[in-house]
Amino acid sequence: MASVIIFGPTGNIASVAALTAAEHGAKVFLAMRDASKTIRGLTPEHEKSGKFERVQADMSKPETVAEAVRKTGAKRAFIYLAHGTPDHQKASIEALKSNGIDFVVFLSSSTIHKDPREIPAKEIIPFMHAQVEINLDDIFGAANFVSVRPGAFATNIARYKADIAKGECVAFGHKFRMDGVTPVDMGQVAGTILATGPKNGQHIVYVYGPKIMEQGEAIQAAGRVLGKEVKLGDLGAEQALEQLTAMFHSKPLAEYMVGGYSEDPTENMKKRLQHYEEGVGNVELYTGRPATRFEDWVRANQELFAV
Repeated sequence: MASVIIFGPTGNIASVAALTAAEHGAKVFLAMRDASKTIRGLTPEHEKSGKFERVQADMSKPETVAEAVRKTGAKRAFIYLAHGTPDHQKASIEALKSNGIDFVVFLSSSTIHKDPREIPAKEIIPFMHAQVEINLDDIFGAANFVSVRPGAFATNIARYKADIAKGECVAFGHKFRMDGVTPVDMGQVAGTILATGPKNGQHIVYVYGPKIMEQGEAIQAAGRVLGKEVKLGDLGAEQALEQLTAMFHSKPLAEYMVGGYSEDPTENMKKRLQHYEEGVGNVELYTGRPATRFEDWVRANQELFAV
């Protein structure tokens, strides 16, 4: 089996993808800005097994990408959205291609709800992911990359851990509907595709959690798992914009999120969850088990909610 290179393996999705690719028999190279950092779930025993090897690389610096691929001889790569690259990672993607990578798995976003080339710049989250997909299509061709498009992350609820701990969450967007897809599901699907290829000719692989719920419901569900009853309170849009701008250090991103939270829930779902059943089914298709329940994920990851 060809060796694979995972960029950003310290991330909670990429780390699972790395472990999963190794379970499928791949030699896994871990491309990291800081090759000494801890990787979640990767034990000293894992690294002594010979299935993993660390290499220095930064997805936002094409010359390091080229060097890492040349050094490792990897043929397949897992990549993520590297913020702040003015060319939407085009040079780094070209470096992958010209140095021997022949297949890429990209962690994209289900917010891309139409042809990536038709996404306007004002739709900031889908636009950023769409530009990378376009570059992959132009450089590798549709047959040689897969976009994994997950839904709304379960980890987003950990933003409210302080509110959950105190038993009251005053926020904007409690009615926003989400699926709570977990890092383990996203990572195992991505790692399986990276090691063994896509199934059924899939070029875009949606990945969703098994239950659609309102964000407020998810906050309260997390609270119950953690032994807290959480009272919900509403925050105004202007306050939310201020809060999210401070959180993400980006007013355009905050404006996009407030706009999404403000949309009619049914219309919002039509755009974001039009491939929902397929996305839930993809988890079982690639992992052999049902999609992970949100509450089960919270129970297994309580440290993420510690304050």
